[in-house]
Amino acid sequence: MPMRIALPALNLKAKLIALMMVLLALTLGAEVFVSLRAQEAILKTTQTKVRDLASVIQISVQELTSVAPTDRNQLQDYVKKLDARGLEVSIASNQDLIINSSNPKLIGASLNPAAVRALMELRSAAPHGPVAVPGAILGVPARESTVYFIPVEVEDHLLGYVQVAANFSDFDQPLRDYRMRLLSLGLGIFAVGLAFAYVLAERYVEPIHAVADAAQNIAARGLEPVPEARRRDEIGLLTRSFNEMVAQLRRAREREQELNRLERFTALGQLAGALAHEIKNPLNFISLALDRLRTRYGPLLPRGRDEYLGQIAIMKDEVRRLSDMVQTFLHYGQPIEIHPAPTDLRKLIDGVIALSDSKLKSQGIEVSEEAGAAPTALNVDAEKVRTCFVNVVANAIQAMPDGGRLTVRFAQHDGRFIVAFSDTGKGIEPQVAEHVFEPFFTTKREGIGLGLFFSRAIVEKHGGTIAIAPNDPPPGTVVTFTFPAGGVQKA
Repeated sequence: MPMRIALPALNLKAKLIALMMVLLALTLGAEVFVSLRAQEAILKTTQTKVRDLASVIQISVQELTSVAPTDRNQLQDYVKKLDARGLEVSIASNQDLIINSSNPKLIGASLNPAAVRALMELRSAAPHGPVAVPGAILGVPARESTVYFIPVEVEDHLLGYVQVAANFSDFDQPLRDYRMRLLSLGLGIFAVGLAFAYVLAERYVEPIHAVADAAQNIAARGLEPVPEARRRDEIGLLTRSFNEMVAQLRRAREREQELNRLERFTALGQLAGALAHEIKNPLNFISLALDRLRTRYGPLLPRGRDEYLGQIAIMKDEVRRLSDMVQTFLHYGQPIEIHPAPTDLRKLIDGVIALSDSKLKSQGIEVSEEAGAAPTALNVDAEKVRTCFVNVVANAIQAMPDGGRLTVRFAQHDGRFIVAFSDTGKGIEPQVAEHVFEPFFTTKREGIGLGLFFSRAIVEKHGGTIAIAPNDPPPGTVVTFTFPAGGVQKA
């Protein structure tokens, strides 16, 4: 297995220093490289010009000192062969007449009077050496030109001059090339540095903007985390710290909401328990009194006996309903205890459906089940779970007064057992669905709003969940229970 080398993480300061060092190294390297190339070009040009100039002087001296006839076109042909724009060679006699020249137009002409005066003045300082006269004095248009007068003497006898007009623009060309290349490389390195700086700024600014935007919009969008930058620098630390802060604030808010809910529920539970105790005893006495009235006076009535017993039965039912409601209040706020045992949920639901069979038929509600191959046996508290299913079926029946269809689906997914009750009633608004599990919240005139509250508490005690939402597609409502596939284990 190849060994992986973990490079150290660079912070922003180190990255900026590294970027500046790289740019500085590139700049210095480019300057040194171009400078060396320019020096090499200047040296090569100088060597070539000196060699050519030496050859021209040699030809000129030979022509002045030769006794035998010479080829007068040799000088012109050689200079032309050099293809040197700034080199013009002329041979002048001691009478200041040009007897041969690389420029045929100058043959036979006299030397420039200004050149003669300059020559006489400068030659007195160096009678045997070459004399250099700036081109500007002689009216040469190119300012880089210099005219050299080289006296040719034999035994102190002046035979003439070799006049060389040299233009040094060829020497300046490598310097111009050097400056242009240096400028181009500088601009290129600047552009590369600018691009790297832009990319580096984008990598840092974009996550910072995301964090700033999320922080500014907490009130509008809530505690939303930002996409975490998988980096080991300050930006990665910033996004991770912000998301950890958001997670902690979320947990703190959830704990605060839960504490507020528990405080509210506790207060309501204490009130409900006190009222229930005060109401339960009178209801028991009323129920016993009704039983005594039915037993003692029912047989003694010759007429209206059935109506009398019917009214007694109605009062007994109302007392029983009130007693069940009081019992519900007594259970509110108390911890729920479950006693799990192997239970077939499908049979349990079939029993709940059978209890409501007459109501279902009278309202024209059809019931269907979709079980598939999913096993329906779980380890749950059958009586507690049955109470949850009774509440859901009762709500579905109340939602379909003019008939409809109630579908029960069983499924198993990702280690969870799912039971879904779907009706075709009037449905539920999403805003209402958010509050149906709160205690004492109800949209029905005859309800007290504790059925789904207790159902959720029971299901969560089993390690499951319960959710309610509009049908997709509508109409109707779907209530979904999920339980661990193996059920809850005994404590």
